[in-house]
Amino acid sequence: MTASKLSRTRCAIYTRKSSEEGLDQAFNSLDAQREACAAYVLSQAGEGWSANTEAYDDGGFSGGTLGRPALQRLLADVASGRVDVVVVYKVDRLTRSLGDFARIVETLDAAGASFVLVTQAFNTTTSMGRLTLNVLLSFAQFEREVTGERIRDKIAASKARGMWMGGFPPLGYAAKDRELVLAPEEAQIVRHIFQRYLTLGSVNLLRAELARAGYRSKSWVSQSSRAHGGAIIGRGALFHMLSNRIYLGEIVHKGARHRGLHPAIIDAETFDAAQQALARRGGPVRRARCCLPARIPAAPLSGMIYDAANARMSPLSAAKRDGRRYRYYVSSTRQRGEAPIAGILHRAPAEAVEALVLQRAQAIELIAPGQDAPWAAIRTALKRVDVGARYVRITFNAAALPAGFDLDRAKARLSPGDSLAADSETLTVTVPISLSRRGLGKTITGPDGSPVGFDGKLDPALTRALAQAEAWKRKLISGELPSIAALAKDLGVHASHCERTLRLAFLAPDLKLAILDGRAPAGLLLQRLRVDGVPDLWSEQRRRLLA
Repeated sequence: MTASKLSRTRCAIYTRKSSEEGLDQAFNSLDAQREACAAYVLSQAGEGWSANTEAYDDGGFSGGTLGRPALQRLLADVASGRVDVVVVYKVDRLTRSLGDFARIVETLDAAGASFVLVTQAFNTTTSMGRLTLNVLLSFAQFEREVTGERIRDKIAASKARGMWMGGFPPLGYAAKDRELVLAPEEAQIVRHIFQRYLTLGSVNLLRAELARAGYRSKSWVSQSSRAHGGAIIGRGALFHMLSNRIYLGEIVHKGARHRGLHPAIIDAETFDAAQQALARRGGPVRRARCCLPARIPAAPLSGMIYDAANARMSPLSAAKRDGRRYRYYVSSTRQRGEAPIAGILHRAPAEAVEALVLQRAQAIELIAPGQDAPWAAIRTALKRVDVGARYVRITFNAAALPAGFDLDRAKARLSPGDSLAADSETLTVTVPISLSRRGLGKTITGPDGSPVGFDGKLDPALTRALAQAEAWKRKLISGELPSIAALAKDLGVHASHCERTLRLAFLAPDLKLAILDGRAPAGLLLQRLRVDGVPDLWSEQRRRLLA
C-alpha cells in the first residue's frame, strides 16, 4: 500500500452516553471514550490513519434508536465519502439494536467504509467479524430489553401504591418526592372549570368564557430552562382535564385504577356528572368509537389547503347510518371551536375540491389523463390551494411545471370563467364556484353549472366483493389453496364465480381507491364488472370503466 493511499484513511471518532448526568464535568465519559479512540487511531498512524477534527458526541441519547444528531451527521459524512473508518470505544456505544446495527453496516458498506471497536478487536469487512458482532449485539439488545422490563415493572408497582412517577403535574398539583401535593390556587381553578362545564354544558362555550376571564394553562420551566404553558386553555386540554381521574385522587396505569397518595380536588359526584355530560355531548371517547371511520380516506391536499382567512384546513370525515361517508376540509379555527367569520367558507367538500384541482392539473398538462399516482406529481408542483365562498385558487410552483410549458395553450385548455396568472415563481389558476347540496352532502358547482367531483356514495356490494377478491388472491399466492377449483370447493361456490370475483383484485390501484373511498362513478357497478369482465391493462380499465 502506498503512502498516498495511507494518507487518505480518515477516521471519525463517535462517542455516546445514555444520560446527561456528569456531562457538565471537566472530564466526563465522552471525553474518556474520545481519548481512548484517539490513542488507538494514533497507534495506527503507520498505516496512514488520522483522526478527523470534527467531534461526533451524543450526550444524553439512548442507544436503542438511530435518532441521534451526532450519529446522523456521522452517517451523512460516511455516505458522502468524507469518512473511511468509524472508531468507537465499544459496540454498545454505537447501537444496542441488532436491526439498527444492520442498517449502519449497510450504510458503511455502501460507502466502502468500516468501523473499529477499540476494546473489542473486530473487523466488519470479514464474515467472521460480522458474526461475532451480531452475537455481541444480541446480548447488548437483550440487556437493554431486560433493563426496560425492570423499569416498567418498577413503574407499575409504584403506581399501584399510588405514587406519582414523574412527568409534568396537572393543573391543581405540584410534584414533590414522587408525590402530588395540592396547589390551592390552581385547585380552585380546576373546581371552577368543572362547575362551569356542568352549568354551560359545552366545552366550546367554556373555552371562550375562560379565555375572556384570562385563565391560562399551568406554567412550568423545563430542565433546559425553556418556559412552557401559560397559554389559553384549548378544547383538547379541557376534554382531557374533565376526564382526568387524577382529580378524583386516583392514579391510572394501563387502564387499572389505584388509590393515589395525593388528595382529590373533585368529588366523585361532580366528576361522574361531568362524564355523563361529556357522553351526552359527544366527548372524545364517544367520537373515537362512533364517529371516526375505521379507515380514514386519503386526503391529498393535507397541509396545502387554506380558507379565505388564511387558516389552514384539515381533513375530517363523517359517516351516515346508511353507509355513506362524507369527507371535508375544515378550517382550523372551526376545529378549535372559534366563532365563524362571516363570508368565510369554513368547510369544503373534499372530493369536489380534489377533483377540481385534479382537472386543472390535467388542463395545464401538469399530469396526463389517467396517469398512475397523479397526486404524487401534483403535490410536488402544488404550492397551496385557497378556498373561498365563491372561488378556488390553485397555486403551482413555476419551477415544477413541465418542460415546454406554454401559457397560452394552458389558458385555452381551462374551463370558461377560469383565470390564469403567472410570474417567475408561481402559476395561479382561479376557478369561480358555488356550493350546492346533493342529498345529505354538499358539492361544488363549477362555472358551467355542473357539479364537480363525486357525491361520496359507497357501493357496499362492490366494496365487499373487492375485499373478498384481495383475500382470495392472498390465499392463492401464499399457497394456502393450490387452485381456483380448491378455493371454490372450500367456499362451496362455483369456480366461475370465483374467477369473476378474483378479477377485481387486478383493478388499477386508483380504481380500487375510488371504490373504497366512495368516489367510483355511477356506472362502475359490481354486476357490470362480473358480466363484462376486467381488462388486463390498467389503461384499458380506465378507458372502459370510467367512460
